[in-house]
Amino acid sequence: MSVSVLGIDTSNYTTSVAVCVDGVITENIKVPLAVRKGGLGLRQSDAVFSHTVNLPKAFGMIKSDIKSISAVGCSSRPRDIEGSYMPCFLCGHQTAYTVSKTLGIPLYENSHQQGHIKAAVYSSGMPEYDSFYAYHLSGGTFELLKVVFDGENYGCEIRGGTKDVTAGQIIDRTGVMLGLDFPCGASLEALAKQNTEKIPKMNVCVDKTFCNLSGLQNKAEKLKKDGYGGAYIADYVIRFIAETVRQMTDGAMKDERLPLLFSGGVSSNGYLKKYFTDMYGAYFAEPAFSADNAAGTALITYQKAVYGK
Repeated sequence: MSVSVLGIDTSNYTTSVAVCVDGVITENIKVPLAVRKGGLGLRQSDAVFSHTVNLPKAFGMIKSDIKSISAVGCSSRPRDIEGSYMPCFLCGHQTAYTVSKTLGIPLYENSHQQGHIKAAVYSSGMPEYDSFYAYHLSGGTFELLKVVFDGENYGCEIRGGTKDVTAGQIIDRTGVMLGLDFPCGASLEALAKQNTEKIPKMNVCVDKTFCNLSGLQNKAEKLKKDGYGGAYIADYVIRFIAETVRQMTDGAMKDERLPLLFSGGVSSNGYLKKYFTDMYGAYFAEPAFSADNAAGTALITYQKAVYGK
């Protein structure tokens, strides 16, 4: 008998719902949260309001018969650690709870980060390794994790990351500075591809597996002030982030060599994918499963509903 489940994720940027049937994602619906022109994100109060508006839209886009689902899951917190909390995830949890009680089906909770990792493993084709490194690169997160999979959960230990701003924040701030619409990842990448000038060697700020990126924002602003074109600045920023991540990865690999996985919206960047696939044989989530989505939550929900773990 076929088993279908529903996953819900309400991050600070996207309202997402996904349907998983027999371990396969059949629907992966995402409704972006509206950000005003020139804005650099949303306050939590605005994100909560936007999810309240978006959730009925997202549910209206589902083609599957909701009444036939066997379980519902949601990302109820950013990370799977004590005290991890963001108000926007309450929207997804409340909706999932209502679905659970209305249909009389189980509700399973997981963290937003676990959902990212599960979606990345699923779409990248990476085997279910017992342990691996995973970068979570997004607007709100820049972490290098050691992930241990026990057949049930992804245990995440922070092994590196940023000490100040994230790569996603730098990309968005640079993009908005150049007149692009938020979020700026895809448009900044497209602009960078137009650059024909050589990018000089960069001095990044990396201490073993941790980095500082705030200097990159200052550099981007100076390049603009000095008259460099948008394509050059975009290319410089992306290559600087790549070099930063490379040095962090080298630091981690010296301690323990493990398979490498990339997840999060920044990981959708084509230059990063080619660079780290060539260098480390890294695995990357497909773009639809890299940025915020509910697919990972749906997959975790299916695993728990069918296998009890």
